[in-house]
Amino acid sequence: MQSLTTTAHYQQLLGLPSTWMVENVDLSMTAMQVVIRLVYTGKNAICTECGETCSIYDQAPEQKWRHLDTMQFETIIIARLPRANCKEHGVKTVGAPWADRHSRFTLMFEGFVVQLLQHCSNTQAVSTLLGLSWHCVDDIMRRAVKRGMARRGDDSIEHLGIDEKSFRAGHQYVTIMNDLDGGRVLDVVETRTTKATVKLLTSLAAKQRKKVLSVSVDMWNPFAHAVRKKVPQADLVHDRYHISKYLNDAVDAVRRQESRALNTTGDKTLIGSKYAWLRNPENMSDKQRADFDQLMTCELQTGIAWSLKNMFRAFWVLTTRDAAEYFFQYWSDAVDRSKLKPIIKVKDMMVRHLEGILNFFRHRTTNAVSEGLNSKIQLIKASARGFHSFESYRTRILFYCGKLDMAI
Repeated sequence: MQSLTTTAHYQQLLGLPSTWMVENVDLSMTAMQVVIRLVYTGKNAICTECGETCSIYDQAPEQKWRHLDTMQFETIIIARLPRANCKEHGVKTVGAPWADRHSRFTLMFEGFVVQLLQHCSNTQAVSTLLGLSWHCVDDIMRRAVKRGMARRGDDSIEHLGIDEKSFRAGHQYVTIMNDLDGGRVLDVVETRTTKATVKLLTSLAAKQRKKVLSVSVDMWNPFAHAVRKKVPQADLVHDRYHISKYLNDAVDAVRRQESRALNTTGDKTLIGSKYAWLRNPENMSDKQRADFDQLMTCELQTGIAWSLKNMFRAFWVLTTRDAAEYFFQYWSDAVDRSKLKPIIKVKDMMVRHLEGILNFFRHRTTNAVSEGLNSKIQLIKASARGFHSFESYRTRILFYCGKLDMAI
């Protein structure tokens, strides 16, 4: 018979309700394990479906849960859960007050794992430290995210950002919705179609959607269609980060075309200069600036493309929509005069989406927050060395970027 002092000690440590008692505590020095056996002492049981008090039908087979270690000893709880005999729902196994349903870990242990994961984004490192499988840690993260998502309120969100992120090779993407003011990921869905984006927006409560003022998106039509369908009152805002990317890609396309043409005559001027054309002047070192100035004296088509790209940066610091509209027309004429097809192609796309670009001056929102979150997501992806399933990818994005209350 276990001493009263030991069982009472563990009874207090576990914080058990009055219907559960510590029956026995066994210490195994060889297995480095403490096993705590619990027994149900209640006269009735609560149906998990309706919450009614019922008679006890019988007890389920023994189950085990891992608890927080006692000193350096792994601690295991063993118990048989009662089964309630409900008149309406039949025989139902009662939940364990110390663990989530279908979990083989106590709530305290899961809370400890969540804290470790929040301080170490490497799941494998946490798995190794605690002697758990990757799948066990993944399940704990899923339950934590589910808890956090359930606790989210329906506070007003005025400015949304919707962006894509690569998932796997072969042009497989996920679509991410961010709260730009709160700096958090709201949810993630597979693919970047209109249907997927509608699903993403529908994850917000109807009254939240009605209060959205703007949605910052790339010039990708499925995003625009979904926004018009689910938040028609919100302004579409096409932000500077995506436009800068398109312009940089156009400059690089001009460079590649011109480099091939020069190579046929033995001119190597543009070889190895790719990143020089992608840098902004203020980010160049003294040597880089000197080398770049030398390139610009060569009167290259790439230099003209770079000048047009750099000229457009002034667009974003203008103070009024009217001034921006006038500047855009002036810049567009300069692009047309250059006759550089890659730049003209980007300009034509911007003309088609001009209203969304000019909406920047109404809300002054950008996807800068989304870009920052994307960088964090990229680190998570690199640390995990990729993901086999979308659900695991989504779980980690929300776990680390959702600002969720996942406490036990």
